[in-house]
Amino acid sequence: MSTFLWIILILLALIVGLIGGFFMARKYMEKYLKDNPPINKDQLRVMMLQMGQKPSAKKLNQMMNSMKANAK
Repeated sequence: MSTFLWIILILLALIVGLIGGFFMARKYMEKYLKDNPPINKDQLRVMMLQMGQKPSAKKLNQMMNSMKANAK
């Protein structure tokens, strides 16, 4: 094979690898954040107490549901 063809093949493989790696990393991070949300009910309860609000179970559930809906 000629040198020019080898260079084209190497560049093509590099581009395909970069595109594939980007989408695989994106899918992995979406799954990770779905399985391990950045905030949970206990953290939310502490934040509400710090803000001077008394957190009820109903309000905590509403806030968690709204956060999950915004994450989609």
